[in-house]
Amino acid sequence: MSAALLVPAMLLDAALGEPKALWDRVPHPAVLMGRAVGRLDHALNKGRMRRARGTFAMALLAGGGWLLGLLIAALPDAGVIEVLVAAILLAQRSLVDHVRAVADGLRQSLPEGRRMVARIVGRDTATMDAPAVARAAIESAAENLSDGVIAPLFWYLVAGLPGLLLYKITNTADSMIGHRTPRHEAFGWAAARFDDLLNLIPARLTAFLLALAHWRPDATRIILRDAPLHRSPNAGWPEAAMAVVLGIALSGPRSYHGEMRTFAWVHPEGRRDPGPAEIEAACTALWRAWGAMLALAVLLALI
Repeated sequence: MSAALLVPAMLLDAALGEPKALWDRVPHPAVLMGRAVGRLDHALNKGRMRRARGTFAMALLAGGGWLLGLLIAALPDAGVIEVLVAAILLAQRSLVDHVRAVADGLRQSLPEGRRMVARIVGRDTATMDAPAVARAAIESAAENLSDGVIAPLFWYLVAGLPGLLLYKITNTADSMIGHRTPRHEAFGWAAARFDDLLNLIPARLTAFLLALAHWRPDATRIILRDAPLHRSPNAGWPEAAMAVVLGIALSGPRSYHGEMRTFAWVHPEGRRDPGPAEIEAACTALWRAWGAMLALAVLLALI
């Protein structure tokens, strides 16, 4: 049942993305999830035992997402509602649009490229050169293909709408409080670890889909070699696959909050001077991986 509903949800997201006219009038579900995380952060992230408090907060969020999914699935005509909710919570079309905007910005000027990429990455962008801007956009494309598209699809296939909402609220919590900062290192520990767990299989599936969609079975060796070098237990997999299929190097040194950090290169033998053309190629790769996932969903629906 889940696979049969997933196909129209994927097509609807691909066709419409996130209509601005709609979300200017009503809050997007992701915004509501963010508000829930923010309120728990404000209410519980204080005093002693912050790791325990954060674990309790994550349990509330996860349980609430799962319960909401069960309630929606129990409604009359739940199939139509599920398709709409799933389409809203997928991010394929909006991801491609945001990444392509960086290529368009770079073609205008370096400052415009920096401005566009600052919308989708958390690192410092003010001193980036053009290749660094392009790498940041492509890395964001790879990581968000996993987090924003393949992982939600995977968990919907596994556990229906409850699984999808559980994943989305966890991923939202991780993006807001799962950071190693003085305020959130303890409180956000549970959110970060649970998000790592939920992305364990989807990140590797994303790498496989990227390699398959480009018919690059030889990419497996490089992905297995470089993905574990990444600072994230999961993001390295789609980044390594994207780097291989585009023939470029990703990750490497970058600055956060004015502090330069030295990270290992992914696919270091690749070119290190990507530009707008490589960003466009990454957008094409996003659609090819999406197409492979759509074919998988159709196959599962038929079975």
